[in-house]
Amino acid sequence: MQHPSLSLCRVHTFHPARGLGSSPALLQILCRYQNIWNVSLQLRPTLIAGIMKDSGNKAPALLPRKAKYLSGDLKLLAQHMQVPIQFPKDFLSVILDKGSLSAMRFLTAVNLEHPKMLEKVSRELWMRVWSRDEDITEPQSILAAAEKAGMSTEQARGLLEKIATPQVKNQLKETTDKACKYGAFGLPVTVAHLDGQTHMLFGSDRMELLAHLLGEKWMGPVPPAAAARL
Repeated sequence: MQHPSLSLCRVHTFHPARGLGSSPALLQILCRYQNIWNVSLQLRPTLIAGIMKDSGNKAPALLPRKAKYLSGDLKLLAQHMQVPIQFPKDFLSVILDKGSLSAMRFLTAVNLEHPKMLEKVSRELWMRVWSRDEDITEPQSILAAAEKAGMSTEQARGLLEKIATPQVKNQLKETTDKACKYGAFGLPVTVAHLDGQTHMLFGSDRMELLAHLLGEKWMGPVPPAAAARL
């Protein structure tokens, strides 16, 4: 493999807790490759409402034809990437009305105090929405996701009590503002830092471009090493 530098390339992924199903797909792919490619992967919980407001963008589901298309598209995405994604029954309400502020603050608190748990807790919150059509807005729902990810009840409750603190609020805002400065207009966004340059990639279907930037080999959404573990 040809690496752009001897040191690990920093790859930041700005992600929502709700968003479209491409977010869990991207997380899964990057996690499959983080021990194969020469990268240091860092997840960054980000408030998608802040991104949309700052960029002037609108949710794809607001356009009826696009919303209809997304349903079939995500089914194919799930099959191709081997990620268990299915549309929530009340899609518009889940994506547009319920919001994910509490969940994003919780993930921010996890990242501040237990960063090694962030990947697992993020995945469980996404699984609740995009695989089991379950809630992530109520405190008990967030606690259930955290405990399923391996956190103790005491740990999870302690973090939940901190989601309204200035430290957590300010950190989530700072992360969201940083994504906006990179040029984000939606989520997920992957930002690669290499050779003094910053490259922003949007969505879950730009991994071939990320591999090109890194000088790494793209082996599909399920590389051999990951396929052996599935």
